[in-house]
Amino acid sequence: MPTDDRARVPADISVPEMEKLLGLALERGGQFADLYFEHHRTSSLLLEEGIIRTASAGVTCGLGVRVVAGERTGYAYTDDLSPQAMARAASTAAHIAADTRTVPPQAVSPAPVERRYGPDTVSVLDLAARIAILERADRAGKAYDPRIEKVVATLTDETKQVRIANSVGVLAEDVQPLFSIRVSVIARDGAVRREGMAGGGGRMGPEFFDTKPPEYFAREAARMAITLLGAKEAPAGPMPVVLAPGWPGILLHEAVGHGLEGDFNRKRTSAFSGRIGERVASPGVTVVDDGSIRDRRGSLNIDDEGNVPGRTVLIEDGILRGYLQDRLNSGLIKMTATGNGRRQGYGSIPLPRMTNTFMLAGEDDPEDIIRSVPRGLYAKHFGGGQVDITSGKFVFSATEAYLIEDGTIGAPVVGATLIGNGPDILTRVTRIGHDLKLDEGVGVCTKAGQNVPVGVGLPTILVSEITVGGTRQ
Repeated sequence: MPTDDRARVPADISVPEMEKLLGLALERGGQFADLYFEHHRTSSLLLEEGIIRTASAGVTCGLGVRVVAGERTGYAYTDDLSPQAMARAASTAAHIAADTRTVPPQAVSPAPVERRYGPDTVSVLDLAARIAILERADRAGKAYDPRIEKVVATLTDETKQVRIANSVGVLAEDVQPLFSIRVSVIARDGAVRREGMAGGGGRMGPEFFDTKPPEYFAREAARMAITLLGAKEAPAGPMPVVLAPGWPGILLHEAVGHGLEGDFNRKRTSAFSGRIGERVASPGVTVVDDGSIRDRRGSLNIDDEGNVPGRTVLIEDGILRGYLQDRLNSGLIKMTATGNGRRQGYGSIPLPRMTNTFMLAGEDDPEDIIRSVPRGLYAKHFGGGQVDITSGKFVFSATEAYLIEDGTIGAPVVGATLIGNGPDILTRVTRIGHDLKLDEGVGVCTKAGQNVPVGVGLPTILVSEITVGGTRQ
């Protein structure tokens, strides 16, 4: 019987086959083409009320073909890795991006890849071991306080194998593990219910729990929920705000980071467009994006175009120094790609995206920063938010926040939202702590409908004034 080669995996595709596909992709013109092969395994378990409510596992596999011709991009993809289907995808992308100018493809050869995370170790966990991890979190959450009403714990993992070949002769391969736990806890006191959430993970396997076991995240979620039972309504109006270290860096990611991505700035739709070399933040404010930090959730050995991410300085001592670039946008504006071309999967085109984005530490003592505020807000944890890239305006909800009164952290509050403008907020940073902290490893960034894992970070900082939306004047 004839063999069915549709079910091949990316590792089965030979270099001559890839070179033939690149030739087909550029046969109708174009300056660049690449192939993105992906084999992606995922699994997830959710425990609620002491039992496994959902369990899922899946595998996706396919090829995305891109052709770049000036500002036009032709893209086609297939989950059928037979020679015929891959050739159709390459020809389809070629027709979309047809151009009178052609740059012939070069011979493909493997590029060395520096390892920033270890091999896949998630697969060593069998189902019983995964369930046991969730049960430990469940027990720890319930044991924290008798007012804990409900615990929901989720364990997810994935392993993505990618092969990227392009028309300038680069062949890059990577195996990208990702592992995370999330715990949500509901506490009740009479008619009042509050939720606490915590989680963490990274590009590793169960060794992640060597330093922070599942009980740590369950207790942190329970602590938040119990604390908020005694919260009062948040005040409203402009006031000084102290952002805690770590996860509050999500505000920096959303309100500032997206505005520093290359596509928005090439199209001049960002509040930061055309401002390289200008002061955009207070002295002392330095913001970087670094995809090379070992084992971090947002780190990559190679980006989704085969380039190597590194540390990109975006803002240095308050001065705008650069943008996050993929190949397309950097080429169009004659800048260097920074290794920030990312895509959700083989069915998506790469876009300039963040990896791990954070503000560097300053020299201030965090306790001194708090003592310097007579009345204000201390924001420790954030939930969702909305940002307008063009104007920089944002609205964020603070899911754990406290009043600062007479230089002391006081009562917890609920219902606080931070309303402001990203570029403006950077100019209002007056003190920067020496306690830079990266988040625990749960960040997911959405752009153009694509989700990718990211990291954020922040030292304790004081913003002289942010409008706080609340219910109490």
